[in-house]
Order: sequence, then C-alpha cells, then structure tokens
Amino acid sequence: MGDDRSLADPPAVHYDEEERPARQLTGRTGLLVSVVAFAVALFVLWQVFRPLAQGSQYYLIIFLAGTLPLVFLAYRSGFGGGRETPGVTDWILAGGSLVVCLYPIVGGYDDFLNRQGLLEPVDIVFGAVLLALVIEACRRTTGWALPIVCLLFLAYGYYGGLLPQTWPIAHSGLDFAQIVDALYNSGSGFYGTPLDVAATYIVLFTIYGAVLDLSGASRFFVDLSVAAFRRSRSAAGRTAVAAGFLLGTVSGSGTATAVSVGAVTWPMLRRAGYPPEQAGGMLAAAGVGAILSPPTLGAAAFIVAEYLNVSYLTVLGWAMIPTVLYYLGILLAVEIDVRRHGVRAVEAPATGAWRLLGRFGYHFSSLIVIVALLALGVSATRSVVYATILAGALSFLDRRHWMTPRRIFTALSAGVRGVLPVVAVCAAAGVITATTTKTGLGAQLASLLVNGARAITDEPAVVLALTVVLAAFALALLGLAVPVTASFIIGWVIIGPALLTLGVPAPAAAMFVFYYSVLSEVTPPTALAAVGASAITGGRAIPTMWQALKYALPAFLVPIAFVLTDEGEFLLARGPLLGILWTTVVAALAVFGLAVATGAWMPGVGATGPATRVPAAVAGLLLLYLDPVAIATGVTALLAAVLVSMLEKRRATAAPLPEGPAPRARTPQ
Repeated sequence: MGDDRSLADPPAVHYDEEERPARQLTGRTGLLVSVVAFAVALFVLWQVFRPLAQGSQYYLIIFLAGTLPLVFLAYRSGFGGGRETPGVTDWILAGGSLVVCLYPIVGGYDDFLNRQGLLEPVDIVFGAVLLALVIEACRRTTGWALPIVCLLFLAYGYYGGLLPQTWPIAHSGLDFAQIVDALYNSGSGFYGTPLDVAATYIVLFTIYGAVLDLSGASRFFVDLSVAAFRRSRSAAGRTAVAAGFLLGTVSGSGTATAVSVGAVTWPMLRRAGYPPEQAGGMLAAAGVGAILSPPTLGAAAFIVAEYLNVSYLTVLGWAMIPTVLYYLGILLAVEIDVRRHGVRAVEAPATGAWRLLGRFGYHFSSLIVIVALLALGVSATRSVVYATILAGALSFLDRRHWMTPRRIFTALSAGVRGVLPVVAVCAAAGVITATTTKTGLGAQLASLLVNGARAITDEPAVVLALTVVLAAFALALLGLAVPVTASFIIGWVIIGPALLTLGVPAPAAAMFVFYYSVLSEVTPPTALAAVGASAITGGRAIPTMWQALKYALPAFLVPIAFVLTDEGEFLLARGPLLGILWTTVVAALAVFGLAVATGAWMPGVGATGPATRVPAAVAGLLLLYLDPVAIATGVTALLAAVLVSMLEKRRATAAPLPEGPAPRARTPQ
C-alpha cells in the first residue's frame, strides 16, 4: 500500500440500467439524500444505546419513514429513460411515503394500536397507500419478481375463501380491512422480524463495512491476498478466492464482492492464462462464499438468529465447518484448473505478506473485536458499533485514510444508502409473512410437501430424503426469482415447517434454507454473481454460470447432509467433539471426491476419464449421507477411483508412441 501497492486501483465498473438501478445523485438532491441518510444513521446508533421507550415497533415506524422516501429519490423508476435526477413523481412518492409512515404516531400511537382489528376508514386508506409504496420501492430496487410474488400472496389472502373448501390450501377468506390491519397495525406485517433485522443489525453492518472501506481495509485485503501467494503457480486463483473471502466482510453482498474482486484480480487471472468463463465462475463462487462465511454472514443470517431466538454468535458457530468445506472445494477446484488449463505463474509483487501484515495488519482488529465481544455476551448491535469505532480510530495510523468528519459523514450516509434495497425487500416480505400467518398457508404447504413424498413410500428415511430433494429444488427455483433475504423468509415459512414435521432440528432446517437461499446467486439461469463476474471478464454469461456452479458444488450438497441424518448436525458444530471431528473429515473426503468428479483430474496423478470420475462422484454423494454403511461404501468407491486413475496413468505412460512415417531420403543435388 502506498508506494508498496501491488496492484493498480481497481477500474471503474459500468453496469447497464437493470444491473445498477441506483442513481448517481449530485447537487442539492444528492446533499439532501446524504443528510437524511446521515440523520437516519445517527438515529440508529442512538437506538442501540438509548432505545425508545415506546418499543421496537415505534422505532421501526420512524426508521421506515426515514428510509422509504430515500428509495424513491435514490432509485430510478425504470420508466422514462431512467433519468439521473428525481422527477415530480419521485418527489410525490417520497413525500407520500413519509406521510403514511408517520401517520400511526402523528395521530396518536397508543390510539392507533388500540384500533387493531377495528381500523377506521382513514387507517385503511393510509395502510393501502403504504402497501402500494412498499411494493413499488421493492420493484425499483430488485425488479418485478418479488412484487409479483407479494401480489400473488395478497390475492390468495383475499380470494382464498372462494376456493373449494376441500382443497388443502383453502381458508375462510380475508377482507381488505383485515389484510391492511395485518400489514399496518401488527408485528407480523411491514414492521415484522425482517424489517426489525434490517433496522437493527444489517444497517449497522453496512455502516461498519463503509467505515472499513474508507479506512483502507479493502485495499489491504486485496494486496495481502496477492502477496500471500506470490511464489505459487496457483497464486492468481488463490488470490481471487482469498480476496473474495476478506472483501466479503466489507460488502456483505455476493454479487458486489464478485465484481469488486474481479475488477482488481481479473488482469492477473488473464495473464496467468485463465479462460474468461473459468475466471468468472471462480470469482462468482468466491463472492458468494463471502456471505456464507463468518464473521459477517449475509443478511438472512440475522433473520435466522431472530427466528430461532439464538445469538448471532451461535449462528456464526453453525457456519464454521460448512465454510471450511466450501472453501476446500473451491481451492481444490483452483488447483485442478491450474493443471488442466496450463495456468502460468504471474509476476510476484514487490511487497511481502509479512511486511504488509506488520504495517497494516491492524485492519483485522475490528473483525476480531466483533467475535470477541459476542463471545463475552455483548449484543451484536453494540459489538458492531464498538468495532466500527475501533476501525475509525485505527484509520489514523495511515494518513491517507484518516476518518475525518467529512469521511465519517460519507461513511454513515453510504451505510444507510447501502441498506435501502434490503429495507424495501424486508418491508415487502412482511406481506408474505403476514398473509402466511393469517391464513395458515405455511402449515398447509408443508403438509402437501410431506404428503407428496409419503405418497411414493412410507419408509421414514426415504420420505425425508424425498422431501429434502423437493425442498432443495423449490428453494433453488424460488431463489431465481427473488433476492436472498426474501428467498429465505419465504422458504422458512413454507419449507421450514415441512422439515420440522419430519423431525429435523430447527437449526439444521434453518441453515439448510439459508444456504439454498444464498446459493441462488450462482444458480443458472439468473445467477447474479456470475452475471456480474462475466461483465468483468468479458466471458459468456451462461458458461460462466455453469463454472460457478462447479466451484460452488459442495455448498449445494453439504446442506443436505445437515438434515438427512442425526449425525448431520455435527457439521453445524452441534454435538460431541469427536462426532464433530469425524463428520468433518468424512465431509472433506466427500468434497475431494466431488472435486475430482467435476474437475476430471486426480491430484498427484493427472487427467482422469469416466472410469475414475463416476466412482469419485458416487463416493462424494455416499460420504455426505454420514451413515456408517454409506461411509464405508463411499470410502471404498473413493479408493477405487484413486486406483483406477493410477492404472490409467500407468497404461498411458507404458503405451508405445505411434510410429510416424519413415523419413524421406534426401535427393542428391
């Protein structure tokens, strides 16, 4: 860093209108949005140490009143050419959202709560307007898919009473006033757990990420990743993976991390000889891995903690072993690709890793502090605030990144602006959770899912396996349409009860849904992380998606192991130490087998054919079942794959070279 910077500053990344719906606001409008966002940040920080006496719902009402108007100013409507400055309609929507959000407290908060279940006509009007504004805000930030899902749930709530009552999903029906009441004047609608998580946890972590970024941590993480692997032929791939893991602590977004890492490391990957699609797949998998990895998991992890009423540190503990297995799979794929594609070593940076650590290693301090404070019993909200303060204080060790008052203002404003899409999604998710709660849809769909599996067989183990496969498929399809946070919420209220009915422990069920929700970012045909990475590398989008899927394969299969057997919980670090250790080793062998099958390469041997890849794939699948018989069979299949690959190599080495044509005699001149 400084004179020792190993890489050039990352180039600006350009997106099309669909990929970058946020406006680049300047002038008075930009200043107004920044000032309001800064005020919201101060209000959030105040709430951490001096909570409002009126309760959390009162706080959420004010928080939504401060953030929802910003969505209409900061995000394009998608109509009229996508103008950079807000138009009259945008200002009207922003003003209207401020009014309808503040209405419950301006007109008397206690009186409003007392009217729950008996709303007055004016309450219904204001609630209906807020419903329309929330759906529009969600459309602006995420596209049409989630708003359409919300409208379908609303239609089900309103018209469900017209369905034949013999149908499992039929209910008695809700009138419009009941729907608005559930959304506007209850703890399960707009102001439910999803928005609570966004307003109390996620916004603080986005502020923390902004402070880390402005204090120089992002640059340090990339430079350290480059320097750490400079003597290896695998340096380029390892650097991309390590940088993705470290930068994920700053961005908290799989797509953003993939794009950020790609902008910096793609030139190095290209010089090393990586094909664009291969490099893009690696970058996408590394970016998504960042939101699967402690200490700052994706937004849905906070919702897991709230739904299960456990500490965030507990969720971090559950994610530790799956994180190790995920990155083991990626690193094995990197090593295989180095040999398959003839990747070259790149020029080593001048600065060594130890020198960088000695000068800028303090950037890790705030991350360590978060975990340490959580372990000491400090709340997650206070832990991240203290870590943010520490990161800001440590910035004064590097003159170029001092957190001056201007930078503090920028960081707090950027943190709130960064959470706006999550706020819109979480508020819209209230439509889904409220409708599901009022109609009992979750239990009904869970019953249909389980009964569908039982219609095939009555064997409990097979019923569970079929249900899990159907659930994984449903979550993968759901993730194609809606963002990660909404995907988890919908999946938990529908898939979660089905798994719980079959005896799956709540932590295993929740983490299963969490992982499949996150993995939608690398699932074709809408894998956003892969699309972002392909925009950087110039590779074709669909092949990049398939490469990303290859790298992320362990993350798709390991969560299934959580729920299939009782021993699967050991992979969440829940159980005896010996059980945790042996299941981790077995799962690591499974990841190795899958890497050989997908990479067509046996480490230490060389290229492999179907005779090796098939038993390796079978071994990987059997080992993840974590049953003694399956493990024994899987180990046997893996050994067979190794022996076959060695025999293939020996035959290839011993085979005589084909004789070429005899040399033609030189004609004398």
